[in-house]
Amino acid sequence: MAMAQQLGNAHRSFSSSSSSSSPFAPSSHSCLSFRDAHSWQLVTAVRRKSVPVVSGVGCKLVAEEMVVQQQQQASRKIWVARAVLSPPADAATGSLGELTRGDFPILNQEVNGFRLVYMDSAATSQKPTAVLDCLRNYYESYNANVHRGIHSLSARATDEYELARKKVANFINAPSDRDIIFTRNATESINLVAYTWGIANLGEGDEIVLSVAEHHSNIVPWQILAQKTGAVLRFIGLTPDECLDMEQLKETLNERTKLVSTFHVSNTLGCMNPIAEIVERAHKVGAKVLVDACQSVPHMPVDVQALGADFLVASSHKMCGPTGIGILYGKSTLLNDMPPFLGGGEMIADVFLDHSTYALPPSRFEAGTPAIGEAIGFGAAIDYLSNIGMDQIHAYEVELSKYLYENLSKVPGVKIYGPPPGPKGDARASLCAFNVEGIHATDLSTFLDQQHGVAIRSGHHCTQPLHRHLGINASARASAYFYNTVDEIDIFLKGLNDTIAFFSSFN
Repeated sequence: MAMAQQLGNAHRSFSSSSSSSSPFAPSSHSCLSFRDAHSWQLVTAVRRKSVPVVSGVGCKLVAEEMVVQQQQQASRKIWVARAVLSPPADAATGSLGELTRGDFPILNQEVNGFRLVYMDSAATSQKPTAVLDCLRNYYESYNANVHRGIHSLSARATDEYELARKKVANFINAPSDRDIIFTRNATESINLVAYTWGIANLGEGDEIVLSVAEHHSNIVPWQILAQKTGAVLRFIGLTPDECLDMEQLKETLNERTKLVSTFHVSNTLGCMNPIAEIVERAHKVGAKVLVDACQSVPHMPVDVQALGADFLVASSHKMCGPTGIGILYGKSTLLNDMPPFLGGGEMIADVFLDHSTYALPPSRFEAGTPAIGEAIGFGAAIDYLSNIGMDQIHAYEVELSKYLYENLSKVPGVKIYGPPPGPKGDARASLCAFNVEGIHATDLSTFLDQQHGVAIRSGHHCTQPLHRHLGINASARASAYFYNTVDEIDIFLKGLNDTIAFFSSFN
């Protein structure tokens, strides 16, 4: 695995070292410290514009100025040190999974007497020590409500909360952090668009275009909206290799189409939609595009400006961050015209007894006390991923995807859903939903857990319409992330073969 070997030459996590000292891990103090293979020396955040290479650390620190805007407070400049990986000459080799596994304490345990092999990251990812420490540090050191407070704890909490928003904006290359709205999760983000932009802009006979492969959270809100407005839902099917049928999409789009809402990467099929092309076609007929990026933002570089999407949603918990917080990106021209989603504190400009005026985005859509700790933890997760590099993560997962698909497809009786990975392995995500002839997916998942310590998912993965389209009622799904290894895939495959042999012995 050439890429993994190259990355391994850059940094190595040693089992004897503290997992909180990962070369990719922010410190609990500032979310910005790193280590190398020699001394694991901590390098803290600096407040200078440029920083030379630190001797013996192997990380070139480049300071990046970020300005945190506060309501009713002067702007504060925060210098943030960003690590650009620069490999020590004698660092040990290893895959990205081997290098980072020690950063995730939960993976260092036995389940049912076996070393845990966690292959359910499409459902939720595990959290590195850097994120856990950042959460603990917030609650121990500066827990306070954000915005308007002038005491020190509130000012610091506000700085870190708004800094997290900036980190999200930078991570997906949004034009401004004002285009990022914090929500509870991607589901709430989609509902926010449906109940604000949708109610205001859709009427009788207008069309919303979806696909048969959408997550329930990208179907149900539009069903409710259609019932309220008289809009019509149109669904795009799949090609023979189980990708989105772009020809059908082209034929479906028309002057009545107001919205196309679809996945970037399917959580069941693993296929990737050509979002830039979809956006171009939709915009030609005057339609807006919402992208469900829950399975892409954690795994590959995503540039909202390059995609041209009008809205994009993602969830922290699928990208090493805390649960309970997600994001909605929206073009500023759209957000500015959208009415509030919820009413209450924080989202107002002025309140009178007979009426209220509303704040500008993003505050307009963040009523009440937000998930402050979760947002700050989300920012730490973005730091962690950025320090590794999303290009590195994607390249490594391409290798895992190809290995997983090719070897799983060799198991007798296995049917994998979605397209093959292609010669380079980049035609699908690092997940496989599958069935084994004659064995229910839940039985497979149960035996893999109980008899081998392997965690995969079974069921419909919140894609019941897709499963009906495929003619099945359930599937098993193994999904890898960058902290997984080829050895773990082998353990999964061995466990699967043993499970199949066990059930076959009864026939």
